[in-house]
Amino acid sequence: MKYNFIKKAICTLLFVSLTSLSYSQTYWQQRVEYKMDIDFDVKNHQFTGQQSLKYFNNSPDTLTRVFYHLYFNAFQPESMMDTRSRTIEDPDGRVGDRISKLNDSEIGYHKIVSLTQDDANVNFIIEGTLLEVQLATPLLPGSATVLNMNFQSQVPNQIRRSGRNNKEGIDYSMAQWFPKLAEYDRRGWHTHPYVGREFYAPWGDYEVDLTIAKNYIVAGTGVLQNPNEIGYGYEDEGVEVKRKGKTLTWRFKAENVHDFVWAADPDYAHKTAMVEGGPELHFFYQEGSETEAWNELPDLTVKAFEFIEDNYGEYPFPHYSIIQGGDGGMEYPMATLITGNRNIKSLLGVTVHEALHSWYQGLLATNESYYAWMDEGFTTYATAETMASIFEGSNRTQEGNYRTYFYLTQSGKEEPLSTHSDHFETNLAYGLGSYYKGAIALAQMNYLIGKKATASALKKYYYQWRYKHPDAIDWIRVFEKESDIELDWYLDYWMNTTHTIDYAIENVIEEDGKSMVTLKRNGKMPMPMDIYVTFKDGSKKIFYAPLSIMRGEKENESDLDREILNDWSWTHPTYTFSIDTPLSSIQSIEIDESGYLADVDRENNKWEN
Repeated sequence: MKYNFIKKAICTLLFVSLTSLSYSQTYWQQRVEYKMDIDFDVKNHQFTGQQSLKYFNNSPDTLTRVFYHLYFNAFQPESMMDTRSRTIEDPDGRVGDRISKLNDSEIGYHKIVSLTQDDANVNFIIEGTLLEVQLATPLLPGSATVLNMNFQSQVPNQIRRSGRNNKEGIDYSMAQWFPKLAEYDRRGWHTHPYVGREFYAPWGDYEVDLTIAKNYIVAGTGVLQNPNEIGYGYEDEGVEVKRKGKTLTWRFKAENVHDFVWAADPDYAHKTAMVEGGPELHFFYQEGSETEAWNELPDLTVKAFEFIEDNYGEYPFPHYSIIQGGDGGMEYPMATLITGNRNIKSLLGVTVHEALHSWYQGLLATNESYYAWMDEGFTTYATAETMASIFEGSNRTQEGNYRTYFYLTQSGKEEPLSTHSDHFETNLAYGLGSYYKGAIALAQMNYLIGKKATASALKKYYYQWRYKHPDAIDWIRVFEKESDIELDWYLDYWMNTTHTIDYAIENVIEEDGKSMVTLKRNGKMPMPMDIYVTFKDGSKKIFYAPLSIMRGEKENESDLDREILNDWSWTHPTYTFSIDTPLSSIQSIEIDESGYLADVDRENNKWEN
């Protein structure tokens, strides 16, 4: 009997230990190492490429095929991007029907000349923006293989993010410009055709050698490896640089990133600024009357980086480049492409937003197809805080984001944030949902768990999940652990539904010398309640009603006295509590003075005596 008990105990402990070990090892991610030689012809806007890709299979699965994204193929008449843009209710004005009008010399394309796996030829097919490769040898778990590719490409007219000759006269904005391996994770291959939305790719290292006409200045991801060889940077010091031949080869290296962007123009001016302790900031733009604000940008960007690093975590790369190009603003590892003909507030705003994507996509590399709101939303939240630190304004830094979210709820166009980015019915629903409802997802944490816990959790989320692919569960669990409050219900409502928050003070009466307050939930989404009571003697008190499904309470961060009430069950539409004073002593009662509660009708939030 005793032996059996001990045997069972040992087996139980062994099972628990093995289970815990397996849980700790469930997260994995693939890895890539790119080496590319690019020969760029500026006369024909074409280039040839030799790509050596070492692919590490860190998954538990044996892979018999791989997929590449061929983004330039989207810039052809009748492509999915073209058709989607011409048929969606509210097309992006930057695209419209422009792709349908491209001729053969203006379209984009990638042509695969040859492809081998470990020197063995492989079979492949191209369908639109996807290249499907049948491996010659299955790739086993824990093993690696080398894929060598020769390809020919043509740069399309600049229409969406990437291309040549943007509206401000930048020659080349080279984003999503090379055959890029698709991501494989626990959900399998991510082979979504490119229709102009978001991106997702494996982490890895890049070595890119770019040969281009010698009069061009090149900016991009990574660190330039041969500044002395090409003489770059010495002209400003009055040193004569003797460049031989018609071309120069720019060699870049970037480690632990998931994309590589570059831009080139003969007329780029280049300035630098240093954030104390790093990184070094690089600014590339065309000097002129419309870009005078770029003279002020370096110092302000340094201030922005200092605030961002203090509040959201350290920037780990040595460089960050702000590059005039593209079609608005778009983030990439260690760099951004932005249009530059702006006033200083607009210029800094787009710079700050795209720089913050280095935190909320460049380093916390969520799958943007499914969690664009975590990338765009968190970036929008942090942008408002950062800009407020530089330009003094309202204490309610998120007020504009809340206002836009409220507009979305009234538009009749809102769709759940869980909708795949490509499949929103309107651009409005995608844009306002991902950017602004996504921002409120984070901003409301200040209300749910408190400002201190939110700030602390946000940093912990960054350091725990950077260089990885976190999803919504990973994010919410960090905030649960920091606050000791259950938040799964919040994520379910905010991400998977379009239910709104609307609470009202329904009735205030006096009974037996006490004031009885009845609250009503008019909206479908439940939330805890902070009720501020102002007495006629000028004093104040908070009455706090947690939700029962929270399984906890936030700390009181106010200097005011707070009374914790009984939990409010989400199934009950009304809730009544008492104040131990007669009605005559109360001046007003208000739900949420902070403004962090996304209540769609604030008119019914206050009662005045």
